[in-house]
Amino acid sequence: MKTVYVDNNATTQVAQEVLEVMLPYFKGRYGNPSSMHSFGGNISRDIKKAREQVAAMINASPSEIMFTSCGTESDNTAILSAIHSAPDKKHIITTRVEHPAIKNLCEHLSGQGYRTTFVPVDNKGRLDLDFLYNCLTDDTVIVSVMWANNETGVLFPIEEISRVMAEKKIFFHTDAVQAAGKVPIDVQKVRANMLSISGHKIHAPKGIGALFIRKGTRFSPFLIGGHQENGRRGGTENVASIAGLGKATELAVQHLEEETVEVSRLRDRLEAALVRDVPSAIINGDRENRLPGTTNISFEYIEGEAILLMMNELGICASSGSACTSGSLEPSHVLRAMGVPYTAAHGSIRFSLSRYNTAEEVDYIIDNLPPVIARLRNMSPFWKGQQVAAKA
Repeated sequence: MKTVYVDNNATTQVAQEVLEVMLPYFKGRYGNPSSMHSFGGNISRDIKKAREQVAAMINASPSEIMFTSCGTESDNTAILSAIHSAPDKKHIITTRVEHPAIKNLCEHLSGQGYRTTFVPVDNKGRLDLDFLYNCLTDDTVIVSVMWANNETGVLFPIEEISRVMAEKKIFFHTDAVQAAGKVPIDVQKVRANMLSISGHKIHAPKGIGALFIRKGTRFSPFLIGGHQENGRRGGTENVASIAGLGKATELAVQHLEEETVEVSRLRDRLEAALVRDVPSAIINGDRENRLPGTTNISFEYIEGEAILLMMNELGICASSGSACTSGSLEPSHVLRAMGVPYTAAHGSIRFSLSRYNTAEEVDYIIDNLPPVIARLRNMSPFWKGQQVAAKA
């Protein structure tokens, strides 16, 4: 059966070039980079190269890059480091549409003596900046705002927010997991103290991430052990994946224009056709400021899970929101924060494309999804009731 994969915000295929870089570390180059002998020492030079590659993608210094196991670890490390470095402050600010790696941690900390403010968004998913700035107090220990929303692709004005936080000397972190490699990032312009990256969103393997830690930022380790990562994260390095992430960031820089132009073109083609061919199809989020490959579309009066199951039978792989919340029957917290009606939020589908998607694949979705929606609506008493009401 044909497989059309448009769930790249959940994870991406490993690029062939990345796989080729990784393979030697599973056999011939298996030394421990912390060893004194040259067999291990040569491996440490490979980690240095990968650190330079990751740093180059965001215009950072290699010494400001720490490798982690994933975006969630990077996010948790940033927030916990900030609060441990300033134990007298108890106020955390984040947004209502953050990834669970941030949202759930902040909710957890709220039960441990911290006060968390969740900044709202409007009906297009745009952040209420006035609300954010008015919430700042002398007790604010950290502000954490995602660069790009994982469900809608909406981009937040991180450069402006970071500038305000720098002026007020408030610790600022941004979860750039969905943005890195898809939009330009320059930490010389964005004055974040810390910035999170995840490998499997940019065609590197799962289980590898990075955290940018600006020089001079106070830091408290999340994993305490050996001297690895300049004493900031204990544990023997995942060398193969680190090398893979380095190569993936290098490729991301090379393909950034393609990501911006060609992937956007495919997304717009898919979006326009589905809105044209499917009644009551609603695009969720700001269509001007968003990631190149992401569109979130609600098909009113039917369940997103049913759409996904029927698409799966056709070989189309998409999602109804964050992969980290799959299995939940609750509507997306992102769409609820945007005020998307319940009848639409339950029928939302996220399509996220990459540079490996083709026009033929997009056309396959365009040809096959509208009949699926029509079939499900014919079985939906809510859709039939809406049609009757519309005729009355």
